[in-house]
Amino acid sequence: MRVALAALLLTVLLVCPGVLPNTPGHLGSLVETALPWFGLGVPLLLAWAAVRRSRSRSLMGGAFALVPAVAWAVLFGPDLVSFHGPGPGRTDFQVLTLNVGGDRTAPRDVARDILAADADVVALEKVPTDTLKTYERELHGAYPYHATGNTLGLWSRYPLRGVERLDLGGAWPHAIRAVARTPVGDTAVYAVRLPSVRVTFRDGFTVRRRDASAARLAERVARDRTRHVVVLGDLNGSLRDRGLAPLTRGLRPVGGGGSGHGQGFTWPAAFPVVRLDHVLVRGLAPTGATVLPDLGSDHRPVLTGLRSVR
Repeated sequence: MRVALAALLLTVLLVCPGVLPNTPGHLGSLVETALPWFGLGVPLLLAWAAVRRSRSRSLMGGAFALVPAVAWAVLFGPDLVSFHGPGPGRTDFQVLTLNVGGDRTAPRDVARDILAADADVVALEKVPTDTLKTYERELHGAYPYHATGNTLGLWSRYPLRGVERLDLGGAWPHAIRAVARTPVGDTAVYAVRLPSVRVTFRDGFTVRRRDASAARLAERVARDRTRHVVVLGDLNGSLRDRGLAPLTRGLRPVGGGGSGHGQGFTWPAAFPVVRLDHVLVRGLAPTGATVLPDLGSDHRPVLTGLRSVR
């Protein structure tokens, strides 16, 4: 019965993480961010059941342990299948997002790898100000149109207009919006970097500023009258995190909780354990998504193919 109770609690946690309160320390958000890793509880339950002295109790405990295993497979199993282009239907254009911060980043090398990815619209976040000119010079040939603001940059093969630097609260502009003349028509593109989060002993999961900025961004996107919308960038959180729910209510996450290899984790680049970098769309559908290899940043880039929804 102890195995059964533990299996029941794990199943409830996987299926309904919202039952956890977000106080103290935004515990609910923290659990939702790490939710795929709670599947590791299943082999622990199986091992616990296996050491029962009675064979019948071991079998019964193993059966109970399979319940959260099924729940995990339903929730996260589809993300284990690589979702690479070409996918369903044609691809009208491709977008790429990459946080280029980190001590290992070499701008010329990163620019070369970005060009090799062959995206049509590129969003770069956390661009060091002393490297911005290098990125502009290296990417100009393939991307003649670009807009920058603070540590954000947007490069495009298509003409850009209506460039806005959005103040989402905090010490720096957290987003750039521009309208790109893509093959499907005018497309509002948002390059975003939401405030960073940390886990501290005193304050717990420090998501308050990020959540406030996400809500302001969601309000701005909701007012956007452009038919096609793409939000791409470093959201500093998993889309299962309730703090980012305002964004996912009005936008479609590409690949759900993860895409590309496995769960589509992007951070830290050397050994990713969570996905912080996302593409969300409105009026568009994904045709493929890939988490690219480590380019020297502390994040991995995400390349996504998109098509218009007729």
